[in-house]
Amino acid sequence: MQNNYKRSPKKFLLFPLFIIAAALIMGAVVMLLWNAILPSLLNINAITYWQAVGLLVLCKILFGSFGTRRHSGGTPFKKPYWKDKWSGMSDEEKTRFREEWKKRCEQRKG
Repeated sequence: MQNNYKRSPKKFLLFPLFIIAAALIMGAVVMLLWNAILPSLLNINAITYWQAVGLLVLCKILFGSFGTRRHSGGTPFKKPYWKDKWSGMSDEEKTRFREEWKKRCEQRKG
């Protein structure tokens, strides 16, 4: 498979800068939200900008992402996979499939 996308050195160098800038902006957002909500709600201290950035880094270490998770390869549980598989089954295969899952669900209940 041929990839026609040409990678430029400028884009390669700008990407890390973009990530750093986004993290620093997110630090400001975290600081503003923390200081606007939590001190009055929970009677805790306000945080500085660098504490907010450190909190983001800690969350990245503990939880592994900021909500952007990409799956490489494709998993069998994606909707199109099952939709394609189901549409390709005959009526007899669909009936057997339903019966098998009913049996499995009954075994789990009992």
